[in-house]
Amino acid sequence: MKSLFLSAAAAAIMASGATADTSDKRIALSNNYAGNSWRQAMLQSFEDVATSAVSDGAVAQADAFTTSENQATEQAAQIQNMILQGYDAIVVNAASPTAINGAIKEACDAGLTVVSFDGIVTEPCAWRIAVDFKEMGRLQVEYLAGRHPDGGNLLEIRGLAGVFVDDEISAGIHQGVEEFPQFEIVGAVHGDWAQDVAQKAVAGILPSLPEVVGVVTQGGDGYGAAQAFKAAGRDTPLIVLGNRQDEMAWWAEQRDANGYETMSLSIAPGVASLAFWVAQQILDGADVPKDLSVPFLKVTQDTLDETLAATPTGSVATVDYSLDDAKAVIAAAQ
Repeated sequence: MKSLFLSAAAAAIMASGATADTSDKRIALSNNYAGNSWRQAMLQSFEDVATSAVSDGAVAQADAFTTSENQATEQAAQIQNMILQGYDAIVVNAASPTAINGAIKEACDAGLTVVSFDGIVTEPCAWRIAVDFKEMGRLQVEYLAGRHPDGGNLLEIRGLAGVFVDDEISAGIHQGVEEFPQFEIVGAVHGDWAQDVAQKAVAGILPSLPEVVGVVTQGGDGYGAAQAFKAAGRDTPLIVLGNRQDEMAWWAEQRDANGYETMSLSIAPGVASLAFWVAQQILDGADVPKDLSVPFLKVTQDTLDETLAATPTGSVATVDYSLDDAKAVIAAAQ
């Protein structure tokens, strides 16, 4: 699933090597939520890469912490505790782009490096790693326009309320509807990026909806949406999926049974491993731009079987980033 290729400039920067020793440094992950398969895959990616980095002597310690609920106040307290525990860097998937800025600033003022990813923060002292979430949303409507040129009604399934990712993807979806006005969003629910939550939410709104030609999503909700339509006895619309294994397995079954065709896209959970290595590089003295971007993973009808075979049951299509990958991403942003 890897698609990173090094340019000559990137290779040159990588060849310059480290400028400091990080073998005594400690990095912590602050995560605001773990209630879906994407977050579980993200935590696993961090653990796999961090454990290997500690074993190899790249850093002294790397620990992951998740708040019990998606609450900014709880995450802020978690970060303050990390400061007191003497960590050198924090990588954070934030509950809010703004609500934990005070704690982020405290960490920076205490000399810690802070790298936010996926759910990024706006505090200027922090680094940010994200995909173009707005484009992810807009692209869904563009795809639907290609499949349904005459347009029609859409159902929007959103993620966790108040989180940067949810706001950005939704904004992109609405931008797409402005670009392709033959579509109308006739209903919206929050699925929290979880199949069970999405299924219940969609089941609750379906009786009030007219015929729907498409469902625009944020990931982790497509299979639940499909089950809700089936239980309601309604035709399955074109549902854009989010790279979850159960979604892709359902897609393959529907394709084989009746030729069902869609697409699937999401940020790779392995972005947590990229954030880890970016933090390590900053501690190592590298000149790292404040804003870094990575492409989202897209699965098409042609790549479905290969991607599904490589994705463990109950997990999400992903890629773990290496130190060299991180150096390439940094170089590309300079």
